[in-house]
Order: sequence, then structure tokens, then C-alpha cells
Amino acid sequence: MKITKELTKLYYSIGEVSEMFGVTNSLVRYWETEFHQLKPKKNRRGDRQFTIKDIHVIERIYTLVKERGFTLDGAKKEMKSKNDLNYKDHKQEVIEKLELIKLKLKRLTD
Repeated sequence: MKITKELTKLYYSIGEVSEMFGVTNSLVRYWETEFHQLKPKKNRRGDRQFTIKDIHVIERIYTLVKERGFTLDGAKKEMKSKNDLNYKDHKQEVIEKLELIKLKLKRLTD
């Protein structure tokens, strides 16, 4: 499942994220408690705001658990065992920051 290529917003609500993956809001919240890599920001009201990086993490969890049949413990171990995951996360973080700058510059020119 490749959802992350279609993302254009900076933040997504839990409803939007759960709809992307066809899962319930409660499952996304549960994954947040089980996987330390998933840490969405919260606004003043406490609503979760998922970044593209968070959605990448959810996509990885979804792929391991729902598509490949891993248990949660197995998925956790798989995500920890990927040494290149930190590099990919860092690379993705840099890309996200550049996209944010691009959006801000575009807004300034409009």
C-alpha cells in the first residue's frame, strides 16, 4: 500500500488517517501506544495532528501487521531491526521540512 505519495497537507486528523488505511480511529490510537516511533502532535484541544512522517510509520505498521501478517511484537522487532530505518526517517524528515519551506514560499508569492 503506497498512500504517502498522495499527501499534500502538513497535518492530517486521526479520521483522515484511519480512512486512508481503512482502519478504525481506535486502532490508530492503539498503534500509537504500542509503537514508540509513532508520536503525532496534539493541538490545544488534544486532537492528534499526524505529519507525513507519522503516516509513513503507520504505513509501515499497516504493511507488517495487516498485509504481511506480523504480530504486534513481531512488527515491533522488525521495525527495530531495520538499521536503515533511522536513515530513512531522517531523510524523510529533511524532505518534509523542505516541503514545508516550499509551501510557505508558495504562500508568500500568492
